[in-house]
Amino acid sequence: MSRRLLLLCSVLLCIGSLPAQQKSTPPTHPTSSAAHQGTAASLPTEDTVNAFLKQMFGYDETLSWKVASIKPAPGGLAEVDVVISNQQGQQGNKLYVTPDGKHALTGEIIPFGEHPFTEDRQKLEKGINGPSRGPADAPVTIVEFSDLQCPHCKQAQPTIDKLVTEEKNVRVVFQHFPLPMHEWAQKAAYYADCVGRANNDAFWKFIQSVYDAQADINSSNADEKLKGFADAAGVKGTDIAVCADKPETAGRVERSIQLGKSLEVTATPTAFVNGRRVPIGVNQYEVLKMISEYAAKQGKD
Repeated sequence: MSRRLLLLCSVLLCIGSLPAQQKSTPPTHPTSSAAHQGTAASLPTEDTVNAFLKQMFGYDETLSWKVASIKPAPGGLAEVDVVISNQQGQQGNKLYVTPDGKHALTGEIIPFGEHPFTEDRQKLEKGINGPSRGPADAPVTIVEFSDLQCPHCKQAQPTIDKLVTEEKNVRVVFQHFPLPMHEWAQKAAYYADCVGRANNDAFWKFIQSVYDAQADINSSNADEKLKGFADAAGVKGTDIAVCADKPETAGRVERSIQLGKSLEVTATPTAFVNGRRVPIGVNQYEVLKMISEYAAKQGKD
């Protein structure tokens, strides 16, 4: 992948290795609602975004792109979500276009102020519904949005496991965020939600089994595999399968997804420490530990 692509596509989406699409793939109905700050009139058009991307990446015939959404963003900016593909896979990135349409910023808009993480922390406190580990009254709550089919989530899980074992001031809450391009992730989320409601300790055993067996699970054998993992975790797999098929379970997972979306979660794994978005990938343990210890000292202001 070219240096220029890496500069633009700074946020890796955990969506597997998909084949490159054909050049100038038509966008899938980007959003242009003026639900936030700004108006539809100030948003760039799909044609303009595609023309910009052609100028940026047209030199490389192995690349293709898709405009996922165009919507108002804070500060009068327009947020453009773009997915760029090549033979190795896909990456997503956000562009923030100025109101005059002449400049764009890449990266993320982050909260600002004396207490920048309070709003997201309050959203999480009201919305979390997943299993947890650690003291219920811990001064630090880490909320992890994860996808059981996501290889990056599998790689990040030891970081979370180590932290919750070594840091007694930390509580970890698991929230389901199955990505739509993963063929069995949603089913796994349904099973895991039911396992967690049946037995909290069994949940953590169950998801570890799923992570360990990612390469062996597919849409055809997912039910059989997941029932077996439930049995091995200490709950009855056939009962979990019945629960996983209930509308109530689908509703719980959907609420978790919507909670993530309200916090601008677009990829997995994504974690929040008392409302602060933090990295939890491989080799991120020390950073996560320092942020968690600092948050414990700060309290929940």
